[in-house]
Amino acid sequence: MIIFGREIGGAGRRANRWSVLALLCFSLLLVAVDATVLHIAVPALTAALEPSAVQLLWIIDIYSLVVAPLLVTFGTLGDRYGRRAFVLAGYVVFGVASLAAAFAATPIALILARACLGVGGAMIMPATLSIIRQVFTDRRERAIALGVWGAVAAGGAAVGPMLGGVLVEHFWWGAVFLINVPLLLIALPLAIRLLPPTTKRAHPWDALSAALSVAGLLALAFGLKEAGYGHTIGRGPALLVFALGVALLVWFTTRQRRLATPLLDIGLFTQRGFATGVACVLLAIFAMVGLELMLAQYLQLVLGLSPLGAALRMVPLMVAAIVGGLTAARLLDLIGLRATMSGGLALTALALMPVLNWGVEDHPVTLALCFVGIGFGVEVALLAASDTIMASVPESRAGGAAAIEETAYELGAGLGIAVLGTITTIVYAPALLVPAELPPDLAVLARESLAAAAHVATELGGPAGAALLAEARLAFVSGLHAAVLVSVLFLLVTAVSVVVLLPRRQAARAAARERERVAA
Repeated sequence: MIIFGREIGGAGRRANRWSVLALLCFSLLLVAVDATVLHIAVPALTAALEPSAVQLLWIIDIYSLVVAPLLVTFGTLGDRYGRRAFVLAGYVVFGVASLAAAFAATPIALILARACLGVGGAMIMPATLSIIRQVFTDRRERAIALGVWGAVAAGGAAVGPMLGGVLVEHFWWGAVFLINVPLLLIALPLAIRLLPPTTKRAHPWDALSAALSVAGLLALAFGLKEAGYGHTIGRGPALLVFALGVALLVWFTTRQRRLATPLLDIGLFTQRGFATGVACVLLAIFAMVGLELMLAQYLQLVLGLSPLGAALRMVPLMVAAIVGGLTAARLLDLIGLRATMSGGLALTALALMPVLNWGVEDHPVTLALCFVGIGFGVEVALLAASDTIMASVPESRAGGAAAIEETAYELGAGLGIAVLGTITTIVYAPALLVPAELPPDLAVLARESLAAAAHVATELGGPAGAALLAEARLAFVSGLHAAVLVSVLFLLVTAVSVVVLLPRRQAARAAARERERVAA
């Protein structure tokens, strides 16, 4: 039944705009949660599939690394062929990939299924924002709807570990994917009924640019992981793959500057405020998502908490992120743009510093305070960065700016896991003192990751298993310290850069208005 219906799109289809918003936010939540839902499931997944360290990183971050370059691609294709069609197709791809991931029997199968999940997510995410702009014609209502959309997008990553903990605790690791299937079976007929038809536009689309962005980013990530610690192709060839990724992305950037209608509006980065805001988004998400994975493993494999227990320990992160999103606008008015953005980044760095002194003992109060600082600081910085990005460009280029911001969000998540996970592994492997009585093949497996070492220790049992697990925990903590130190340095450098480079909000908006006037 449709309540308070209104005709949308002039095609005789009636739908309630708030019902459409609820459906789109539900769709976005599925996409956002999937980026972090596996964090709590890592120990159970490792015990079941026994992936290598590099395979484990691919399982977790292939999703974000596929979503990031495809957001702009599917956004422009949606403009050309109809956004509603892409949401419906995205549901189907996401559902089938979820089913494949839930019952994947090997690490490679799970990696491929997660990549397909990324394709489905990239089909859904940009279309949701565009349809909201179409459905909500009243400016005040549209602002409310976009605020709700932003809160769901930001909160999804924080909700993921909690959902993952509940499902792994009561079912098995595959349940974190299987839960998507019945939800999508409900959402698909609702979407067919509620979503309005969209006008197709003859929007130019460059297939080569899309291929360059995806291939370049994946080559970059693959080379980084294999060069850091991997046995697939060796470090020399891995560095060549990394260089190839850099070359492809340089080619992509050069091509965008030459195209009359580029896939990604690279010219926006000439605006200092815009470039600073995008860097803030990327590095804030880089730190939060990457370290969220490391800390989830710390809670389970070092402190020995159950999946649900670890998820409950991460609730302060989720709550603080929500509070930060709700109060950031007020902070902007009180202390200004630069202070809000740099302060959020500095608070996140400060909240991480106690981790550098942790060992294998529990620090429940300090841990909760760290999560509060991380969640609140990141969300405040993200909202300020979004305000900066949109204030730095004229209205005519707002769509391109929003696409770059979304891409930076997903790219930050993927690179955060890739870089910080690789750093942790590089430090962990040589730091692990393997007991002399451990067979060589098991010693190699134990050096892959803490989760693998915990699995080997369980299989061994007795004093040898206990000794291996104790050494593996110490080695992992050393790797965690290195990852945290890198994150703190990145965050502090970015915070200082914001203060130095970011123009005042009033000046940025005045400059944007002047650029709009000149362009007109």
